[in-house]
Amino acid sequence: MITMKLPPFFAILLCTSPFWGNAPVTEAIWLNLPPSGTKCVSEELHNNVVVLADYVVVSDDHSSAPTISVKVSSPYGNNLHHKENATHGQFAFTTQEAGNYLACFWADAHNPSKADVSVNLDWKTGIAAKDWETVARKEKIELFSHLAIIQIQGVELELKKLEGAVEAIHENLLYLKSRESEMRIVSEKTNSRVAWFSIMSLGVCISVSVLQLWHLKRFFQKKKLI
Repeated sequence: MITMKLPPFFAILLCTSPFWGNAPVTEAIWLNLPPSGTKCVSEELHNNVVVLADYVVVSDDHSSAPTISVKVSSPYGNNLHHKENATHGQFAFTTQEAGNYLACFWADAHNPSKADVSVNLDWKTGIAAKDWETVARKEKIELFSHLAIIQIQGVELELKKLEGAVEAIHENLLYLKSRESEMRIVSEKTNSRVAWFSIMSLGVCISVSVLQLWHLKRFFQKKKLI
């Protein structure tokens, strides 16, 4: 099984780029699945993070496109999404536990062609997974269009996006702070255990040395050498 790990804060870094208003907020991931074997994508996430992903098999032969199987699992092994004989699909969930979330893809055995299967995966997390068009309609934020260019968001909607990005960065900083605190506690406990182990080892060495001296002294006394 081959695993690809997404870069930390993948969505946030893209969302906070200077051209975020006009550029895509995520990048597609291309996977080439061998006839046998599994490829996985993982990302470390904390609690209450929205994850939205779309996947589609890309094939030149549209009449008999190969099919794949998909399984998404949580850090504790809970099944979040499972689909077989699929050419496309979508999954969405909100994380309930912190850790590495894993999405695995493999080609179905009954595919007529034994060539690699290309899969396009659009993986969005946090602020990038938010439906800003729904937010705009709900809060009655005006959207403007200009010629054939993609929608240019109004100032209010842009500010909403920036606010969401700042909140996401703040949440990630708090998460990193809590993880740093946990790691510091573990490090302190480990250092304490190592110190006690060193003291015990030193005590055992001293005790063994004393016993050896006592044994040698008795041996030489019996032999009347001293």
